[in-house]
Amino acid sequence: MRYYPLFLDLAEARCLLVGAGRVGRRKAATLLECRPASLLVLDPGMDEAAFRGSLSGMDCAPLSCEARSFRPEDIEGVSLVFAATPSAEVNSAIARLCRASGVLCNVAGPLEEDAAGSFIVPAHVEDGPLVLALSTSGGSPALARALKEDLESWLGAGYSRLVRLLEALRPRLLALGLGSDADAEIFRAICARPLRDRLMAALAERDAARTDALLAAVLPAALSFSALEIVHGMD
Repeated sequence: MRYYPLFLDLAEARCLLVGAGRVGRRKAATLLECRPASLLVLDPGMDEAAFRGSLSGMDCAPLSCEARSFRPEDIEGVSLVFAATPSAEVNSAIARLCRASGVLCNVAGPLEEDAAGSFIVPAHVEDGPLVLALSTSGGSPALARALKEDLESWLGAGYSRLVRLLEALRPRLLALGLGSDADAEIFRAICARPLRDRLMAALAERDAARTDALLAAVLPAALSFSALEIVHGMD
């Protein structure tokens, strides 16, 4: 089975997490970062105080915990389910029920051979407006974590600053009405090496004049823009 990374807006979603162990705590933190409407955590051995303590510093307003086992009716009205128990039998039963009911389910634990979740959660790296996701399709979470560290180092070169520059340029260039082909050619030129690297170096030094000089070679003369407008607001 082939899996694909999934990007969801969980702002209005009701979520269910079955399993409050080490993996479950990690998944709960990930879900709470997405600000769901609600998150119910089930585990027959639930220590609610310890579980909430592991989420220190997070907004736990959507969180509720129950010390009990999963029941089939728990998925009613739920948008997303995480099965994170140490039992392949329990995880598999949840995955099968979710698949039959059309509910998205991620399994973060052992599974029986004929069972499978419906999506995976890719590792991701954020740097300002830039978000990169990567996945090994469940083949090796350890490698995904290692690659995430590589990406964090790579992004340190200043790509988020370049995104902010392009974000400021884009509406002004489109407003000129040059046409999609001309616009695409200009943006491709800005993003191609060596200009891309030179722009990132200039932005890293907050050198608006050098940034403008580099852009002048590819931007139309009719475009009024100065990097000074955004350079001072960059981290």
